[in-house]
Amino acid sequence: MALLTEVDARPTAPKRRGGRLSPTTRYVVSRTLSAVGTMIFVVIFNFFLFRILPGDPIALYTRGRNVDPEQVRKLQAALHKPIGQQFIEYIKNPFSGNGPSVRYSAPVWDVIEPRLMPTFLLVGSATVLATIFGVWLGIRSGWNRGSKFDTGSTNTTLVLYSMPEFWFGMIVLIVFAVGIGPFPGLFPTGGLSTPGVDTSTPIGWLNVAWHLTLPVFTLTVIYLAEYSLIMRASIIEERAQDYVQTARAKGLMDAMVRRRHAVPNATLPTMTLVFLNLGFVVGGAITIEYVYSINGLGSLTVEALQGPDVPLLQALFLLFSGAVILANLVADLLYGYLDPRVRT
Repeated sequence: MALLTEVDARPTAPKRRGGRLSPTTRYVVSRTLSAVGTMIFVVIFNFFLFRILPGDPIALYTRGRNVDPEQVRKLQAALHKPIGQQFIEYIKNPFSGNGPSVRYSAPVWDVIEPRLMPTFLLVGSATVLATIFGVWLGIRSGWNRGSKFDTGSTNTTLVLYSMPEFWFGMIVLIVFAVGIGPFPGLFPTGGLSTPGVDTSTPIGWLNVAWHLTLPVFTLTVIYLAEYSLIMRASIIEERAQDYVQTARAKGLMDAMVRRRHAVPNATLPTMTLVFLNLGFVVGGAITIEYVYSINGLGSLTVEALQGPDVPLLQALFLLFSGAVILANLVADLLYGYLDPRVRT
């Protein structure tokens, strides 16, 4: 009984204070607040950036265009407001607080919205396909380093990674859409769909998929080279770790060691790159959209720069920045979930 009394009398470990957040919660809150703070800075920076440009803002807005006098008067009235009042109006709706698009004479979001879906279909599909095939190539090449497959795939991906997107896109377009010699073109030369086809029907979906085959293939080939090279380097690094050698010493099959031990840790750097690139999906692929005549956000950015269409450029800049910040936040949160060392 005395022994039991002594054991019970031992001091217990101090309990965590009520209300104190766990490491995981603190990590999530800190990363979220950091993303929100970055977005606030981008919004403020976006407001002042185009207002410190030299020259007459009215002339900058209307350069080289036949602008309606009424619209010019509205621009003059808006630009001569106190800077504080302009900022409050801008904060209320950052995508339209700068006035309508000068080039299209319409609210900037009405100009941007129709261009979202072509960009998502093109760059989003290419990113997903490039991730799947690039990660698979990197795993197989890195795990069998020095093999014929590794040598061939590495050399091929290095060549693909060094090729300019527009040049490769033009080659693919000439070979498979225009045709060479006796070989006719098999795919459309450009556009998102055939004129007159209702894209809301199953037949229209197939038509859109047929038009996107070449541009998606072009982007996939370019993107997968980057994913493959990074995944290969990560796998080679993980192969030399002690835990992999220990798993092999326990008698586990080579395929199981690779799948259950090496690959989960090796995918962390690649995952970060994938999510960052997903953030840039909103920016579109300017060169590919130009080569294949796809009216996405990339081509819209070029049109806005040619003006320049300042209200439209401000809205696009804010949209692109917000997408990258959001994708980076998702990557940070997933990184902390997959790797406990990050949370602590």
